[in-house]
Amino acid sequence: MPARTSPAPGYEALKGNLSRAYPGLSPQLQRIATFVLEHPQDMALDTVATLARGAGVQPSAMVRFAQALGYDGFSGLQRVFRGRLVERSNQAPGMHDYRQRIAALRADRGSNGVLARFVAEGIVSLEQLHDHVAPADLATAVRILANAKTIYTLGQRRSFTVAYYLAYGLTQLDLNAHLLDSPGGMLRDRAGLIGPKDALICMSFKNYTQEVIEVAQACHARGVPVIAITDNALSPLAPHARICFQIEGKASQPFGMLAGPICFAQALVVSVGEHISR
Repeated sequence: MPARTSPAPGYEALKGNLSRAYPGLSPQLQRIATFVLEHPQDMALDTVATLARGAGVQPSAMVRFAQALGYDGFSGLQRVFRGRLVERSNQAPGMHDYRQRIAALRADRGSNGVLARFVAEGIVSLEQLHDHVAPADLATAVRILANAKTIYTLGQRRSFTVAYYLAYGLTQLDLNAHLLDSPGGMLRDRAGLIGPKDALICMSFKNYTQEVIEVAQACHARGVPVIAITDNALSPLAPHARICFQIEGKASQPFGMLAGPICFAQALVVSVGEHISR
């Protein structure tokens, strides 16, 4: 177990602290780390026994996890998540009714049940954008892209859709934007041409694509501004990004939602367009 660290004073600081501590945690504590970031509302409301069952561990492991992050016990860690929940409730006083409507959609067992479930998950994904996209980070990303000599976008598997749209949308703004792909196994060769005056937007979600991570790592090492779109603070993309947008999702979902990433990509393109037209 890694050396005790000072407890993070808030949820955002906790995510950063957890990201730094994650490599030194045992496999069991790493599993808990992933669980707590994917279930922040449950962390605020459920008992330690219920949470332990959800994470597939013993309650004592939840306590050890909290202590590894510098807390005296689990209650100290849970207070951080409760503080996050209170803050969100103050920002959106009608959210509880809204969540009840989403729960009703999920409960639909009729012929339209699959569609209702995807609609509900899409709503949740879009809602999370308000919580996980900091305006300062978005403004910084916009400046990087507006000033880049060439913009490269990279995403594989389901992330390819987002990368393709970003390349298309930025090109429509008359920016020099290119989609990085790998016909003939040339991805790393093409990525090697990216320089510090360019910018790379890369994205990957669980299960992460190793090739995308390696390109981001190599570009970051050469001083290329890397903008990452991923799922949470434990993503292997995060350490290699100048700006990292964490559009959180649950790994337990059999199909990753694209509503949030696509919406964010569209907002990013429009924000760049507004910036360069001033």
